[in-house]
Amino acid sequence: MAKYLISFPSVAMVVPDDEFAQVGEDARAVIIEAKAAGVYVFAGGINESVPPVLVAADGSFKEGGYEWAPPLNGGFTVLELPTREDAVAWAARIAKACRCEQELRVFQFDPIS
Repeated sequence: MAKYLISFPSVAMVVPDDEFAQVGEDARAVIIEAKAAGVYVFAGGINESVPPVLVAADGSFKEGGYEWAPPLNGGFTVLELPTREDAVAWAARIAKACRCEQELRVFQFDPIS
């Protein structure tokens, strides 16, 4: 089985304020379903109020991420699934709950992960 990253950037989630609570409930319901199905690995959102730091191999660090890269934000779900078709189906469920399209990527196989 492969691990799949299902994600969206913050700007993709355009939800009226009066619907935001329902979106949260719907998204949590999909996570509960994924846990019950035994495919859940991890999910969460980037805390955008905490700025990133860029850490070097020697342990030194500086505020901010890569200057040349787009910001990393939004929501992420990692599921372990038998097929890409299953991953697309779960991504569609998350897209429906979050009211926005989801990007689907597969992690490269690592025998110790």
